Amino acid sequence: LQVPCAPCQAVASGESRRFANKHSKKALKASLTLGILLGMFFVAWLPFFVTNVTQAVCGCVPAGFFDVLTWLGYCNSTMNPIIYPLFMRDFKRAMGKYLPCCRHSGEPRPSAISLSIRNSNSGPHAATSLKNVL
Repeated sequence: LQVPCAPCQAVASGESRRFANKHSKKALKASLTLGILLGMFFVAWLPFFVTNVTQAVCGCVPAGFFDVLTWLGYCNSTMNPIIYPLFMRDFKRAMGKYLPCCRHSGEPRPSAISLSIRNSNSGPHAATSLKNVL
């Protein structure tokens, strides 16, 4: 025996499916970003740590090779500012908001006064009094 589905239940289940689909896309993108960041970290630093342990045990690692692996780990730190904007929209917006080289031409440049007012805890009254002073 099947009970027919009411129209409001069909709409609610469709909305919940869309919400679940949107949520799963965000979760997949976050997992992908995290996987790439952790993968890059392991690729860059794992050889350094293995070589470091090997050096402590047998002392047979050449100094030049150890330096190359150290710089490979340092390169990971320089890759993070490249990886984050590629995969994180919020990070890209923040970079564009505060760095002149990343700003779109149509976006206004924040003034020093507006940044100081925005970062202060004084509220809107401070902005009014500052305008009167200037």
